[in-house]
Amino acid sequence: MLYQSIIKPLLFKLSPEKAHYVVADSLRWMMKIPGVKSIFSSLFQLEDPRLTRTVFGIQFPNPVGLAAGFDKNASLVDEFSNLGFGFIEVGTVTPKAQDGNPQPRLFRLPADHALINRMGFNNEGLDAMKARLAKRTSKVIVGGNLGKNKVTPNELAEEDYCLGFEALFDVVDYFVVNVSSPNTPNLRDLQEKEPLKKLLSRLQALNALKPSPKPILLKIAPDLSNAQLDDVLEIVQETNLAGIIATNTTLSREGLQSDASLCQETGGLSGKPLTQRSTEVIAYLYQHSQGKIPIIGVGGIHSAEDALDKLRAGASLVQVYTGFVYEGPCLIKKINQGIIQSGL
Repeated sequence: MLYQSIIKPLLFKLSPEKAHYVVADSLRWMMKIPGVKSIFSSLFQLEDPRLTRTVFGIQFPNPVGLAAGFDKNASLVDEFSNLGFGFIEVGTVTPKAQDGNPQPRLFRLPADHALINRMGFNNEGLDAMKARLAKRTSKVIVGGNLGKNKVTPNELAEEDYCLGFEALFDVVDYFVVNVSSPNTPNLRDLQEKEPLKKLLSRLQALNALKPSPKPILLKIAPDLSNAQLDDVLEIVQETNLAGIIATNTTLSREGLQSDASLCQETGGLSGKPLTQRSTEVIAYLYQHSQGKIPIIGVGGIHSAEDALDKLRAGASLVQVYTGFVYEGPCLIKKINQGIIQSGL
């Protein structure tokens, strides 16, 4: 209630990107105060054996994660671990640091409980992320979301993903190949069948050389047709990928209620308008793979029921991002409570 009545209205007076950094700085500062970690843990964490999930060989304490994009540089992994997340995905990270797209590049659509972003993979690069993750003190499960630099042409994109894989191998628990962001020019072309198969095969070849290979997942867009989803399933099975994250942000603007000028901003749309489509994609992937491919469901989760719908559709785990912004940190515990009550 405190978040909805006081904190959120104050944050929403700031620009979205400024609000994000205020939250990050505040969380970092608060966690240094003696006793605050324990208070946060008691408020937000829910430990229960009924929440434990073993997916692609990793045991998750609960199935609710923080989606990539919120902690781009892995600067708040320890702090976020006190909010009840079962896992945290960091990135998207590129080999070299890059500024991303010009500001403003993040927009709230309050009438739609949505965000539009065209951040453009702004991040501090692999070296900075690796150094931070090597120093983390929490044992929370961490996924590394990999991308390519804007200046890297698609024909050389494999090199960027391989660099990310090698650099982070010892400091993350699983990897995500992000070829579905709409905010890096031509990136989504890598979702086409042949370049995608080539990229994933090369990463899996590197993975096979490791004494203990790690799960590699593919993050896909919600805008793919059923035929393209069939191609994704075929490639995932052929390359023996660990799973799929469904879905990234959408380019669609269908059914939005917000001011037309806001809706026309370029970038990826996330939040409630994506709820139904992402669940449809999850259901399609689950049904057409006979449930053999683990799926992390993300997109428009603003309540426990939203998360339960994705789990019922076939997701093994879920992630939040925009719902976390609109609903606050209590959302994670509410979802976990809903999972226990539902018996899922």
